[in-house]
Parts: sequence; structure tokens; C-alpha cells
Amino acid sequence: MRFRAFGIALVAAIVAVAVHAQAPAPAPLRVIAFDGGWNLPLWAAQRQGFFETNGVSVQLTYTPTSAFLVTSLLDGKFDIALATIDNLIAYQEGQGEAKIADNPDLFAFMGGDGGFLSIVARPGIKDVAGLKGGTLSVDAMTTGFAFVLRELVVRGGLAETDVTFVRAGGTANRYRELIAGKHDATLLRTPFELLARDRGFVVLASAESLGPYQGTAGFARRSWARDHEAALVGFLRAYKAATDWLYDRKNRDVVEALLIANIRDMTPVLARQSYDLLLADRGGLARDLAPDAAAIRTVLGLRSKYGAPQRSLTDPMKYVDLGYYEKAFGKR
Repeated sequence: MRFRAFGIALVAAIVAVAVHAQAPAPAPLRVIAFDGGWNLPLWAAQRQGFFETNGVSVQLTYTPTSAFLVTSLLDGKFDIALATIDNLIAYQEGQGEAKIADNPDLFAFMGGDGGFLSIVARPGIKDVAGLKGGTLSVDAMTTGFAFVLRELVVRGGLAETDVTFVRAGGTANRYRELIAGKHDATLLRTPFELLARDRGFVVLASAESLGPYQGTAGFARRSWARDHEAALVGFLRAYKAATDWLYDRKNRDVVEALLIANIRDMTPVLARQSYDLLLADRGGLARDLAPDAAAIRTVLGLRSKYGAPQRSLTDPMKYVDLGYYEKAFGKR
């Protein structure tokens, strides 16, 4: 009986090794994004193993600027980018800040959030009108959220010439330079407006006044996506599983711990506040991951107004391909 049991165990071990040896390795994906709390689905998918379950592995890199993100994606140094869809539109329309080849093949395959955008100013400034004569920082002059800031300044009663705009890179860097006193105000995304407010800085205005706005989107090169369909579909499914996990309120303590672990200056109190904003039932991270056509139209309206060379942009689906989304989740 002992020999029989040993034989059964040996056969089982050999079968297990053979199955493991035959299992395909996860497809590696190089993902580039801006540093911030909107990356919660990425962090959760990595922690919970959702990427591996869906046949992919993710190497996440944070970008210093939108120009670096787009040019690196087009150069093939990264496979997927997570950033405001305005960056994609700008470069597709020849309005980007960095020089690239003509007719890039970028497209959005998913949506992510509405931006979580607020103007935050140094202590002592009470409203947008109080920014007159001040210096306001943006990532880049012609892409990202620069046009949101310009529009909010105008709606606040100032002319664009009343302030000076300067480049300062992504949200995390703009936050650091703001609290260091280098600029009078900037546009920050959650949770950075909370971190700044905790240090005495002032939230002046929210981009919610502009209506629905497509902030983060997932985008890639069409040529890459055609050759890596299974990996892109696996990424989408893992991202959706992570988003569902984040919204499960029994995971709240772990989610807050992820915020503390991944964001400098984050505290338990601020993590609780960040959770309530990032995972709000209304206005939080997109749960179905579908790009929002109405929100993209707001982006196009601002780009039509402020972009150069000036173009009238009206078709949100020009920049979107839902084919991979539908392969991952079925028809909307």
C-alpha cells in the first residue's frame, strides 16, 4: 500500500510539473502612466493577481510629462498609456507639443475617469480673480489639462494675459513645485488637491463646472493592438476585475493602504478622504471602462477653442475603437 501511495503521489507530481511547464507565460505589457491615485486599478490588479489570471504581466512606469509619454509610446518603448484622452487627440490632430511623425496611429480602447480636477492656489488667494498677475503651472502648454485651466481662468473673470502659464510636468511634480512656492496655482487631480489643502493651500474651483469631461483613457497604437489582441483583451478584463474589487466596500481598508503605500505625503486621514472621492458612486473611477462620448465632446470643445493650428473637432468616436472592449466584455 505504501508503494502504491508513493506511486500515485509521484505520478501526480509529474503531471503537475508537466501542466505547469505547458502553461503559457503571461504576456508582458509595458504600461506608462502619470503618478497618482487614479492608478488604483493598476495597483489593485498587481496586488490581487488579476493581470496574471488574465494572461498578462504589467511593468508600470511613471512619466514625467505628457510629451515623454506620447513620444515613448509612438517609439515602441511602451505598449499601453494611461493618460488624459486630450493628449491622444492633440497628437492625432497635429496639435501636440513634441515633434512626431505625421499620421500617428493612436486610439483609445477604454475610459478611466472624469479627471478629478481642481485649481489649487497658495495660501492667501481666495478666488480665481485673485490669481491676477500670478504664475500658473501646467504639464504642457498645448496638451493635457492646460485648456481646462485656461477655461477656468477665463470663467473666473480673468483674461488669459492676466496670468503667466509655465510648464512643470505631471500632476505629482506640479504639486511638489506648488507647495515649494515656485508657482501661485496649478491644476491638481485627486488626491493631490487634498494633500495640498492639508498644508494650507486653497482649492479655488473644480472642473465639474465644465460638464462631463473624459480624463484618463487607455490608449495604444493601432498597429500594436492588432498584433497583440489577446494581451489587450486580457489587460481590459484585469483592469475591470480590479475596478470591481476596489468598489467592493469590504476592501476599503486595503484600498486605503494602497493609497498610503503608493503616494508620498499620504496619511490615513487623507486616504479615507481620497477613497470617498476616487471611488464615489457618482463621479468616481469609471466602473464600466467605456469611453464617454459626451465627456470626449467637452474635450473636443476646449481643443477646438484653444488648440493650434485651430481645428473644429466634433466627432468623439474618431479617436476610439471599441472592438477590443467588446471582445473583453461583449456589446455595451
